[in-house]
Amino acid sequence: MAESPSGAQTALDYIRSRMEKARRRFGAPPDTVELVAVSKTFPADAVEPFLRAGQRVFGENRVQEAKDKWPVLRTRYPDLKLHLIGPLQTNKAREAVALFDVIETVDRDKLAGVLAAEMARADRRLPCFVQVNIGGEAQKAGIPVAEAVDFVRRCRQTHGLEIVGLMCIPPEGQPPGTYFALLAELGRAAGVTQLSMGMSGDFETAIAMGATHVRVGSALFGRRDTSVPAAG
Repeated sequence: MAESPSGAQTALDYIRSRMEKARRRFGAPPDTVELVAVSKTFPADAVEPFLRAGQRVFGENRVQEAKDKWPVLRTRYPDLKLHLIGPLQTNKAREAVALFDVIETVDRDKLAGVLAAEMARADRRLPCFVQVNIGGEAQKAGIPVAEAVDFVRRCRQTHGLEIVGLMCIPPEGQPPGTYFALLAELGRAAGVTQLSMGMSGDFETAIAMGATHVRVGSALFGRRDTSVPAAG
């Protein structure tokens, strides 16, 4: 774990250099790729060195953890952006809308409707990603591949959400490139311009396939509790 601003800066520089090399090597759009530092399970004192080093975009899995960690940090770093990258229960939608700046895990109509209502109530229109269950895995959240394009349309037209992109977590132990390519194809069909895909072990492949956001956790912060499901 990077425990000091200098250690955090070194870790960030290393990941960013790999991102840029991948982008240049593959010549893939977009011109820049956003690094989402996945800080789930790590306490505020482990996160703050990265904020001091200039990182401003972070990802969290759980509403309660974010609620405990980020409000105080936000008072010191008001320009930070917080992405929800874990499954969201409808009864947590109000808190999620208040805490986060981007919701990456919209995956069902009930949630889309509740989020839209909470955003209207709070007068906050958050950009959202639709999470796609890209590998068709029963244990993972996400809209099925075959339903993704129609679901994006419903989110926009029926629920009034601002859907800016798609997000996925490929199956473990399988080459991720095919799944990233499929998400890119779905993104084009759905008319979205952003793709959140790629984690610590495969973000360079994701960049080759057109990722606009990569979610990197362990490569920045070190090992985390393995009982927490992976998203970065």
